[in-house]
Amino acid sequence: MTLKHRRDLDAIAPYRQGPPAPQADFPTYKLSSNETPDPPLPSVRRAIAAGLDTVNRYPAMAAPELVQALARRHQVSEDEIVLGAGSVEVASALIRATAGAGDEVLFAWRSFEAYPSLTIAAGASPVMVPLTDDLRHDLDAMAAAITERTACVFICNPNNPTGTVVGRAELEAFLDRAPSEVTVVIDEAYYQFDRDPLSPCGLDCYRRWPNVVVCHTFSKAYGLAGLRLGYAVAPAELAEQARKVAIPFGVSDLAQRAGLASLAAEDELTQRIEAIVARRVELERIMAGQGWRLAPSQANFLWWPTGAATAAAAAVLDRHGLVARVFPGEGVRITVAEVQAIEPMAAAAAEIRALLDSQCLA
Repeated sequence: MTLKHRRDLDAIAPYRQGPPAPQADFPTYKLSSNETPDPPLPSVRRAIAAGLDTVNRYPAMAAPELVQALARRHQVSEDEIVLGAGSVEVASALIRATAGAGDEVLFAWRSFEAYPSLTIAAGASPVMVPLTDDLRHDLDAMAAAITERTACVFICNPNNPTGTVVGRAELEAFLDRAPSEVTVVIDEAYYQFDRDPLSPCGLDCYRRWPNVVVCHTFSKAYGLAGLRLGYAVAPAELAEQARKVAIPFGVSDLAQRAGLASLAAEDELTQRIEAIVARRVELERIMAGQGWRLAPSQANFLWWPTGAATAAAAAVLDRHGLVARVFPGEGVRITVAEVQAIEPMAAAAAEIRALLDSQCLA
């Protein structure tokens, strides 16, 4: 017996989680998921522990304390905040609130892997606009690709998996061209790691263009990937629609507590963020010295364009106790992890460079 199901879902590839670090009798490191290697701060651990005795109760679905704190921080009203189980669930709600059968959702490609599947799951059609040769959003091409069917546009800034950013002037020019009825989502999951002085601020754009939405997450810089917490700042009318299609009770009480504690501990978290940025810069310096041409990253990861040698590169990384996110035939995304991972990463990159230079890998 074959059960009925939506045939368009056959086009959705399952989301691939970053694999764990390889098993070996020497230190190994997971570079395959864009998460922080640091454990929760003591204050965040205490906040989580304080909620353990009440996990038999449903969480507050509206998360009033966290919503109030976020609204105060970003100087918006509480009805402009949309919460979700990670920014991916927020993105899903935004797509389902804006697009359906016959509509299109536009984004750069390659970009966040979930965008196509979230779009198809909503019944809409994904429209993928190729990145430029230097692996950045081609905002002119994206503007030209907007049609009367376009309901929503995603701009991942910094972009996952390339780490590149769009400039303030080019984003503003794009927003001026985008029709006012088309929602433009600026997905800033990695903005805390961005040190480019020409990068735009999504919230500044939100205040200037009435069709802009900004997505943030607690999974990256705040280190709460395992608790699943993200949010969007959106026009109140759209935010209300997004909450209607969000999963009820999707944000757990523990996540709400951890989010509040993380907002209160930003000074400590900033020190961790700066350490990640410093390791990213160090890895870029080492690999550039080996002859690698990397796209400049403003995230907590690097994009390594290994092309046809990607499978062989992944095998070398594995021998060095490193597992990264592999995009067959394109490249490898390397999350900046513990400081101890720099040395084996540098050794692996040097080995792969030598193999390429000797024509052993094509």
